[in-house]
Amino acid sequence: MENFDEARKEILMKLNRMRTTTLVALTAFLFAGLLYADVPDILVGTFSAGRIGGNLPPDWNPWILKNVKRHSAYTLVQDDRTVIKAVADASASGLMRNITIDPQEYPIVQWRWKVANIIEGADVSRKESNDSPARVYVAFSYDIRKVGLLERLKYEAAKHIYTQSLPLRAISYTWGNKTPRESIVPMPYTGWFKQIVVENAASSVNNWITEERDVCEDYRKAFGENPTGITGVAIMTNTDNMGGQATAWYGDIVFKERTR
Repeated sequence: MENFDEARKEILMKLNRMRTTTLVALTAFLFAGLLYADVPDILVGTFSAGRIGGNLPPDWNPWILKNVKRHSAYTLVQDDRTVIKAVADASASGLMRNITIDPQEYPIVQWRWKVANIIEGADVSRKESNDSPARVYVAFSYDIRKVGLLERLKYEAAKHIYTQSLPLRAISYTWGNKTPRESIVPMPYTGWFKQIVVENAASSVNNWITEERDVCEDYRKAFGENPTGITGVAIMTNTDNMGGQATAWYGDIVFKERTR
């Protein structure tokens, strides 16, 4: 009987140790889950939540160029879901949203877009033919004290072209024509904007394409340094330089954490 009691005590002690080990492991697992739980994505362009034919999404405003007389048209339409339809007819303008995002925390930008046609003869490297059926801009903060006097004067002059504040650093993810994909091309009007050609004439038209870009990596390639804060996002369809027509559709725009 004594041997039986001793054996029972030993079994109970082992079970207690197992429960303690399991509890510690479970606690560590739950803590790790909280520690590494995904931070919610930043929904910059929630176009799919809009009403067809209704007002533009909240926080998005017209981006107008002062020296362009004709403006592109932007409306909410149904195409699988609610999206922005952009129509340019010898025109240029965009939609923009001012928003503060830390690109180190949310470096991945993702969006969907579709174009009805490629602009024949367009060349994003030349002023006279710098037209594109679709662009997504990401603007960054930049200390103007880091640029020389001549660049400051150019900046002050350039501000007269725009009705809104002009960033000193921006990336234009551009749907080009013959320019190879992944080309980084300075905007002909200003070196402060760099165009990255993500689609071109070889890309499929009239079909939705999902893009995903690492803005930190793209910024380093374009400007040779790390980015500071993101200050805004914009979309634009323009044909003002060559006088043609273009139609594009833009889906939701989201900023995400980098996949671990």
